[in-house]
Amino acid sequence: MTSSEILKTPYYLIGIDGGGTGTRVLLADAHNTVLAQAQGGPSALGLGVNAAWREIIMLCAAVFNQIGKSFDSTQCALGCGLAGADNPGWRAEFIAQAPLCQTLAVETDGYTTLLGAHSGQPGVIVALGTGSVGVALNAEGKRKIIGGYGFPSGDEASGAALGLRIAQHAQRALDGRAVRDAFANAILKALGVDDRESMLTWLGNARQTQFAALAPLAFAYADHPFAQTLLTSAGAEIANMIDALDPSHTLPIALCGGLAAAFTPYVPITHSTRLRPAQGNSVHGALKLALCNNRTDFHFCK
Repeated sequence: MTSSEILKTPYYLIGIDGGGTGTRVLLADAHNTVLAQAQGGPSALGLGVNAAWREIIMLCAAVFNQIGKSFDSTQCALGCGLAGADNPGWRAEFIAQAPLCQTLAVETDGYTTLLGAHSGQPGVIVALGTGSVGVALNAEGKRKIIGGYGFPSGDEASGAALGLRIAQHAQRALDGRAVRDAFANAILKALGVDDRESMLTWLGNARQTQFAALAPLAFAYADHPFAQTLLTSAGAEIANMIDALDPSHTLPIALCGGLAAAFTPYVPITHSTRLRPAQGNSVHGALKLALCNNRTDFHFCK
């Protein structure tokens, strides 16, 4: 199908933001007017490509239901920003399982976050949610991505990484290697464990989403010495990512994702003065990606 044929064909735009904690979907008409939105469970590719498509298709059906129509993928252009899309094998498998549609664009959720945060203009984002990743787009349209290597080896300053350290603190408290104080007891209560055996059972079943669910405890007990160390260290990691993305120290920076606001106070002053509010989020960027992929005269996406 040629570009002109695509433009003459009635279609819908769907922006999909899929992460390790949840998925957001925006439905827009051919003129990029948002018609409906929905959110649901995780669709990060690391949790399984089949599971990702099940969640995405369910949410696509939900947004079409809101406008009184049935979901017909052949009339849709899909823009997907997905955690794990930088893994070549997962990405290829995801594309291979896609339903027939007008067009399909698949990028990392970090890149669609950048598109949303800076409206496609040059800038830096550090996305902080279940995972973490840093992305920059310079004036020449060149993209740079750092971090985002995945839990547990990467994703510094993420909810999962923070939760892993919090769970480790609970283990130490159970053993008597750390004081079993209010912070430790709050962790153990959140885990639903109170002894070594139940801790081992929880750890055996836990994945990145379960670890990320512990992250709010660090902020709730921010005055605790261990939590304070974790949060200060995370702030330093964010600054390090910014430096790697923009050695010239000239690009605007946006912290994005569900933990962005919580982490902002821990970003060193040397970097926090360059922070700017994000103009949009990853699902807005994914919608722009869907539009960009269907318009030969549209130069929004680099």
